[in-house]
Amino acid sequence: MLIIENLTMIYPDGTVALRDVSFEVADGEFLGIIGLSGSGKSTLLRCINRLIEPTEGKIIWNGKDITKLNQQDLLATRREIGMIFQHFNLVKRSSVLTNVLSGRLGYTPSSWSLINRFSRADIERAHKALERMGIPEKASNRADELSGGQQQRVGIARALMQEPKIILADEPVASLDPVLAHSILGSLEKLNQEDGITVMCSLHFLDLVQRYSTRVIGLRDGRVVFQGTKDDVKKITDERFKEIYGEDAKRLGGE
Repeated sequence: MLIIENLTMIYPDGTVALRDVSFEVADGEFLGIIGLSGSGKSTLLRCINRLIEPTEGKIIWNGKDITKLNQQDLLATRREIGMIFQHFNLVKRSSVLTNVLSGRLGYTPSSWSLINRFSRADIERAHKALERMGIPEKASNRADELSGGQQQRVGIARALMQEPKIILADEPVASLDPVLAHSILGSLEKLNQEDGITVMCSLHFLDLVQRYSTRVIGLRDGRVVFQGTKDDVKKITDERFKEIYGEDAKRLGGE
């Protein structure tokens, strides 16, 4: 269980990215997060694993307040929290296998990580992760030789190496075409359903939210303005739609 309580994030320049955000995520949910660019989606996800430090509030993960963990305990907790990024965040000049193995650094002695030394078991685990993502033959390729969809599959395989209990996906399909978007979200859905991994995924398009999410929250100007199931999303009125996306927003096809 993930519990967000009164989370606020104010950047040093005074920008208020999150304002008193509160909600819960049950184990095994696929939570879609919707909202305009700048609504606070990325900030929210990055606060959860403390890539950025929130200004106020609590982030309670399985009974522990992440905001109060010391560095050692935070490293241990981050093993359970996989992160997938919009722009993949791969080391482009390194091999696919090396990129996937980097997801194991939280379990590897620091002296080993300095020389990219990994156990045979970890190497086998990395190959299996690539098999699950459908790209086992790309293990020896450089990351920058892959297509965008393949690079995102490497990102998911890297997250799998952490043996995560939750995956935070920060607009993982924003730079992909519709066919690839469904393919990547289908992979996340499979991990959610088969492995029981909780998924929090920020998305722009309501059709993707309706297809893959079990529950949805909407952010606008750093505040939660909508919470509901994917069926509730289908019933959003034009007025509620504009509460999330602004007065000038229009729904394609009037739907």
